[in-house]
Amino acid sequence: MASIDTTARPHTATEPPTKYSAPLPEYKVSSFGPVVDVALRVILFATALVAVIVMVTSKQTKLIPVAPGIAIPKDAKFNHSPAFVYFVAALSVACLYSIVTGALSGLALKKPGGCSTKLQLHFVIFDALLLGIVAAATGAAGGVAYIGLKGNSHVRWNKICHTYGSYCFHFATSILLSLVSSITLLLLVWLSAYVLSKKIARR
Repeated sequence: MASIDTTARPHTATEPPTKYSAPLPEYKVSSFGPVVDVALRVILFATALVAVIVMVTSKQTKLIPVAPGIAIPKDAKFNHSPAFVYFVAALSVACLYSIVTGALSGLALKKPGGCSTKLQLHFVIFDALLLGIVAAATGAAGGVAYIGLKGNSHVRWNKICHTYGSYCFHFATSILLSLVSSITLLLLVWLSAYVLSKKIARR
């Protein structure tokens, strides 16, 4: 008579896969956030630095006739206008700021999770603050530059760019670079806000 094997065998039934058993894909902040952030801060540093150098070196001397056969040398320098002085100060702060924050963002590249939420929040706040400062400086310098280019006949402010051409070219170039710095700061604010929102959503 054949014996019946009554040895209990382990139960190997597999659980049916549930609909949400697979883990949701995590947002990889370190994949592009810090890289783009560092690149934008390098652009901010370069444009702010060149804008300051071009503005500070915008001195030009011309002989201005004051009487028939008499001409005296007159200098045109950036520090003759308070708006240009404020412009140089604001862009110098932006240049220093980009060095500090660029170094912090570069260190975040070595971390698996990128920038911390607290650091990202600070980036948003200070980037927005500096954006306001640089944009205000660009607008103030642009207003003075327009007067130098076109003048104002209503208040008898004479234009000077037909005389001080090199000087006007320098500050026009500097204002254009400052505009690029402002756009870069705007992109940094958007990027930091986007990355910060993704970090908060993961919690």
